[in-house]
Amino acid sequence: MLQPRIPVNPLPTGIVTPLVQPTAPTTAVEPMPCSHDHTTAPVPATTPRTTVQLTPGSAIALAAGGGAVVLVVGAVLVSMLLAVAITGVSVALIAVVLRLLVRDMNKGR
Repeated sequence: MLQPRIPVNPLPTGIVTPLVQPTAPTTAVEPMPCSHDHTTAPVPATTPRTTVQLTPGSAIALAAGGGAVVLVVGAVLVSMLLAVAITGVSVALIAVVLRLLVRDMNKGR
């Protein structure tokens, strides 16, 4: 029912690949008898997992740690944004100065 079909694609050489249809097997294959043991393997015993219990103090510490991480990441991102803004202003200022210098050179002063 859900079998992939290969579309007919012309190759750059002009050779057309025909659509290949899968064929059903003509003879039934019977399984060969084997001589080994078919018993199931023993299942290992599972150990009970301990649950993590949050006390009010550990919950407050976890919230404070999460807040500190948010503040540090925010400070890093703001400082990166500030660095990009300062760099952009510096490049714009240099472009204005260079334009004035080139304009003065073209006037012959």
